[in-house]
Amino acid sequence: MVSMTPDTAQTIAISGLQYIAGDEEQLSRFIALTGISPDEMREAAGTESFLIAILEFFMGDEPTLLAFSASHNLNPADIQKALYALSPPGLNSGDAGW
Repeated sequence: MVSMTPDTAQTIAISGLQYIAGDEEQLSRFIALTGISPDEMREAAGTESFLIAILEFFMGDEPTLLAFSASHNLNPADIQKALYALSPPGLNSGDAGW
């Protein structure tokens, strides 16, 4: 497991975005689930709420979570830790705004 700071969490989320963007099926699924357009994705890519949405995407589907974690040599629990590190206090999963 990695030490989870907000910077580390952001790095994991950005890696997650790259992973999603590199897989047409996952990208289509992410767009369908979030309702965000590819143009909006480019604009939102660095925002905290978007990074949270990326991590929530992985947490919402175990096979995708496991595949991403394995491809980046992460423990799946690190994704959840990253989500908590980026989430403002009191934010519940699914409330990122996407």
